[in-house]
Amino acid sequence: MILCLIVNCYLSIINCKTYFCAKITLVNYLSVENISKSFGERTLFENLSFGINKDQKIAFIAKNGSGKTCIMNIITGADEPDTGKVVVRKDIKVAFLSQTPNLQDELTIEESIFASDNEVLKIIEQYEKALENPEDEESYQRAFDLMDQHNAWDFETQFKQILFKLKLEDFKLKVKNMSGGQKKRLSLAIILINRPDLLILDEPTNHLDLEMIEWLESYFAKENITLFMITHDRFFLERVCNEIIELDNGKLYQYKGNYSYYLAKKEERIASENASIDKAQNLFVKELAWMRRQPKARTTKSKSRQDDFYVIKQKAESRRKENVVELEINMERMGSKIIELHKVSKSFKDHVILNGFSFDFQRGERIGIIGKNGTGKSTFLNVITGKIPLDSGKVIKGDTIKIGYYTQSGINPKPGQKVIDIIKDYGEYIPLAKGKTISAGQLLERFLFDRKKQHDYVEKLSGGELKRLYLCTVLIQNPNFLILDEPTNDLDIVTLNVLENFLLDYPGCLLVVSHDRYFMDKIVDHLFVFRGNGVIEDFPGNYSDFRVYEDSADVAQKEENKTEKKDWKQQNNTSGLSFNEQKEFQKIERDIKDLEYEKKQIEQLFSDGKVADDAIAQKAKELEIIIKKIEDKEERWFELSAKIEG
Repeated sequence: MILCLIVNCYLSIINCKTYFCAKITLVNYLSVENISKSFGERTLFENLSFGINKDQKIAFIAKNGSGKTCIMNIITGADEPDTGKVVVRKDIKVAFLSQTPNLQDELTIEESIFASDNEVLKIIEQYEKALENPEDEESYQRAFDLMDQHNAWDFETQFKQILFKLKLEDFKLKVKNMSGGQKKRLSLAIILINRPDLLILDEPTNHLDLEMIEWLESYFAKENITLFMITHDRFFLERVCNEIIELDNGKLYQYKGNYSYYLAKKEERIASENASIDKAQNLFVKELAWMRRQPKARTTKSKSRQDDFYVIKQKAESRRKENVVELEINMERMGSKIIELHKVSKSFKDHVILNGFSFDFQRGERIGIIGKNGTGKSTFLNVITGKIPLDSGKVIKGDTIKIGYYTQSGINPKPGQKVIDIIKDYGEYIPLAKGKTISAGQLLERFLFDRKKQHDYVEKLSGGELKRLYLCTVLIQNPNFLILDEPTNDLDIVTLNVLENFLLDYPGCLLVVSHDRYFMDKIVDHLFVFRGNGVIEDFPGNYSDFRVYEDSADVAQKEENKTEKKDWKQQNNTSGLSFNEQKEFQKIERDIKDLEYEKKQIEQLFSDGKVADDAIAQKAKELEIIIKKIEDKEERWFELSAKIEG
């Protein structure tokens, strides 16, 4: 009865709205208007314009070196355009997650969270302090009342869940003692907790393990938050974004859809452009012949046709310049013995990385390595390459094996070293396949460093350009056993596709650590899954196969249940519940929380008047079903609670 009254009330409100009010109005948060940027004689981009509206989740993609980071800096106010401007709506909160976190070294994780101007966080901080001094009953009561008044209990639960998901559970850890990845995750946590109206992200998935990325994907997909981000993570683009803006050859193209939609529509666009250029080229040949036949004295009519000729000529000469990285390798011959690991163990104090691990690599082995941060993936690579000593066991490398190791640390250039100097350290001429050779300059051109760029100082390169140059230095050594540690970070999507295609044809052994699920799916055929505490599983399939297996088997839940069962047996079932009842009790609590969230979301839609007239009955029915489920689960929860108390 109460539900019917609520729905009727919502119906009355909606019916009273005018047609004009019912129309969806786009709320603009940020506008980029005709911005241009040059560095000396080099023009990065000019007269670019686009907007970011409420509830859009936009990805901005472009080739490395085309100005992505520069545009991001202009949008966030860290740089100024040569021409044009950026207009931000005055009444909104904007947050920016950069590649280099801006945190105070002396603050702890908890203090960094509470350092913002968020009023609810200040109240939670006051309550946390009151808990530390329980004898001060007056302060505790005042803090408790404030928590109630501002509904801060749910907020506290949410922000602690965010910290838990991002593996930031040691609240007293100081920023100065954190790794680079932890700092990036803390910056992300602070932004998510403060819930800005517009969130601007620069490569948000870097420094996150696969579990964190999938959680963040889910979080962004379900939250009503406006996003503008640079990312090369194609699964992320597919599952989170509802619009993609591409900067291509100095022009902006907008696609109203996810990554799959973008790929299809871009292909259509390029085909259409090429067809138009082909048509213009055919017409240009005819018009050129006409121009050559005309006498110097022209009529007004021929002058008009002459003007049209130059327009056609410009169109005919505008064919896309598809500069693509060209990867080639003269792989060293590989013998029968590759690399053998015999009962290898490695620990750092109590932190076990490898515990008697054995494996015999075979020809053409293509292995991906996955696992949570801190489980020892990079350490494993350093063990294989002999960069760190073993505690026990041995690594035997075949006489013909030549390892190419692409590490996360990248290039360490000497001061004042130029791009061409990096390659010339390996020789003026580089051997390629089939007895061919290539000069250092020609090789760099294949990696998209033109003659002018080759004489730039290395420190002037963008992050993506540095990675591309580093990849060049690894491949020109002609390895037959290639080890890649996070190779996709900072590479643009075009270069990633080229690298993937090269690796698909690479005849040697491949061992790769990556959080790029799209990349892993494409190039590996089985996985080493690092579970932690020295446990490594060999899974026969790619990452998507592994996710399907994990979801169906629910390994984590089974392990948790085993532990719970053991603990309850040790306690002689003093809880009063059977094993299955214990499991049901915990599941009910989680289910109720999820259902309450769904109920709140639907009620908010009704409250905001965002339910379309033809969807009201359906939404009301959904709300009724959810309320009934909550009542049933609460009733069962009380039954089980009574047994515990009994």
